[in-house]
Parts: sequence; C-alpha cells; structure tokens
Amino acid sequence: MKIKHYRATDMRQALRLIREAQGPNAVILSSKRLEGGGVEVVAAVDYDVDETVQEAGFGAESQGRRTHEVELQPPAVDTESAWDTGEPNPVEPADLGEELRSLRQMLETQLATLAWNDLSRRAPLQTELLKRLTMLGLAHDLAAELVAQLPAQQDLADAQRFALALLARRIEMMEEERWIERGGVIALVGPTGVGKTTLLAKLAARWVMRHGPRSLALISADSVRIGAQEQIHTLGRLLGVPAYAVDGMDELPELLQHLPDRRLILIDTAGLSQRDARLPEELAKLAAAHPSLETSLVLSAAAQAGTLEEAVQRFAAARPASCVLTKLDEATSLGGAVSMLLRSKLPLAYVSEGQRVPEDLAPARPHRLVSRAVELSRKSGAMPDEDLLQRRFGAVAHALA
Repeated sequence: MKIKHYRATDMRQALRLIREAQGPNAVILSSKRLEGGGVEVVAAVDYDVDETVQEAGFGAESQGRRTHEVELQPPAVDTESAWDTGEPNPVEPADLGEELRSLRQMLETQLATLAWNDLSRRAPLQTELLKRLTMLGLAHDLAAELVAQLPAQQDLADAQRFALALLARRIEMMEEERWIERGGVIALVGPTGVGKTTLLAKLAARWVMRHGPRSLALISADSVRIGAQEQIHTLGRLLGVPAYAVDGMDELPELLQHLPDRRLILIDTAGLSQRDARLPEELAKLAAAHPSLETSLVLSAAAQAGTLEEAVQRFAAARPASCVLTKLDEATSLGGAVSMLLRSKLPLAYVSEGQRVPEDLAPARPHRLVSRAVELSRKSGAMPDEDLLQRRFGAVAHALA
C-alpha cells in the first residue's frame, strides 16, 4: 500500500494534489487542520486487505487492543467506537475489508458533498445547467461532458441553448429516407414488444406509395410469436407484394438468393428476450445471411435507460448499422434514449409514435428529439434530488470548476 502525506491551503487543493499524484482510486485515510491554517491529508492507493491487516497489527499473532481513528474535517469520523469494544478481539480480514469499504463510501460521500457545495458557490451557472440536464434524464457523465464544453461568460439561457444544440449535434443520424430512396436488404432486430412488425408495415407502405409494389418483398423470420408470420402474409396481400416466411435463420440465405430482382427486402425477426440463450447464435446467423444485409436495432423510447443500454450490448452480435426509436408517444422521458444514442453512436434512422400506417413514422431529426426531451421534462415537473446531484457530480466537480 502506497501512503503519502499532503499539505495544502484547503481541502479542495489537497484533493487535487491527491488525484494528480495517486489517481482517482486513492483512499483518504485521515485529515486534520494545521495550526496557522491549511490542512494535512493522508491518502493511500493500491491497498490490500491482508497487507492492511498486518500494518494495523491485526495479525493472528496479535491479540491486543488496537485503536484506529480516521478524521475528516468537516465532519469528523471516529471509528474507535466501532472497532474497539474494550476487550481483546482480533478482527478477521474479511470483517476489516468490509469496514474499510464502508468507511471509504462514507468518506467519498462526504467529499462529494463538499465538492458539490464548493462548485455551487463558485460556478452557479454550471451547477444549474447540470440540474436541468439531469431533469432531462441524461446520464450524469454525458451531462458533465456537455457542461465542461461551455464557453466562458454566458448567461443561463445562452448556456442552456448551447448545451442542447451540442447535444443534438452529437446524435448521429442516417441519411434521410435512405432505405426508401435506395432500397436494400434490411433486417429489423430488437427485444420483444418494441414494434418491429408495425415498423416494417410503415416502411413497406411508404415504399409502395413511392415506387409501387413490384420491387418490394417481405420476409418473416419470426417463428416464435403466434400469428407473426400470418401478419406479414396479410400485409403482403394488402400491399400487393410477395411475402415469405422462414422457420429459422438457417433458411434465410437460400431465400435471399432467389430474390435478386427486389430493390427492397424487409425482414421481420423474432422478438427474443435480451437474456434468451439462443439470441447470440440467431443474431450471428442473421448477420451472415447475405453480404448486402443491413440490420437496424429497434428500441422502445419508453424503456428505462438501463434496459436500452443492455439491449445495445445483447444485440451487438447482429452488427446493427442503425437504430430506430419507437413508442415515443408512450415515453415520459427521453433522456435514457438520448444517452443510449450518444454512447452507442448508432445512427438514428427513424422515430415512430402511434399505430397509424404509414403516418406515424418520421425520419430522424436530432434537434426535434432533443426538443421533445425538453418538453417531456417540463411536463413532468420533476426536480432532481440534491443528494442525488451530490453523488452524481461530486466526483467531477473539481474538473468543472
């Protein structure tokens, strides 16, 4: 374990010295105020439970009383009452490790509170903007990145407009109506219940309205959901286009070889659960079914941020080249969807809301998506909890100041 002492004029400067010298994983062991001003902080990094036990004198050969104090100003944390009962009682390494983890969490929480309060005092515009981005539901690290790029000497209104414009510019988008203009072999993948079949119907109707039915083909590769293949056949009859069904991804390559004259082929896939054991194998087969095949990940905008992030990871085996957001009309917040788009860097192709075919489908417009997120945030009227803000942004507050 590497232990160092630091002396600085205040706690903020001491924390900065610790981070520069020992990195973000350093643990504060103690701190105290010095006579005449300033603070002295003891920090450690790369600590090991067994090593810590030996240094603390809690080895098997030691049965005597030991007292440890960790002080943080303000407030003070005294662990003597928790660890020393007054009777010889050796501490097991596992127990000591748990105590150290709990102590570290307490110290990190306290330091985050101090850092957030300090940032609120010195940079009120930045903290207010962080609050507003949090109200959108944006991930805290992405919100901090946006705030860090703010130009100096801006009022709150200009800063908010700048942050939202920057947010919209970071959302990648597919060339407008590329599928409808150029065609291709497009497979729609995604979790169950996100509206893949409805999306396929909207795209197919748009193609027929613009190009006619002769160059379009529909394929159902969903043999899991009852009635899924019949839905595609019914849609084909309504639009006057051929519709096919395969019982598994193994049959898809041969079928695609018999459709060389079709400019647009839309493939509806089974909505398997993200945790289905068959998912990786089925997605890999789909991705290898045709050299021109392009997959698009269909996700519900009403899903929680964690669900969206997990879906991106689980469906990565299909090698999606784009993303479509559905069910915008059911979403109460779009922060999770926007965060997912920024992290995954998947180009957004379309957004869909409602069941009308083909009206309720629009090409991607990042600025409209961000505006919709702001509108939903205002309607909800939810305010971020101050404790939540401290936990989320306390660790990066010194970098934003």
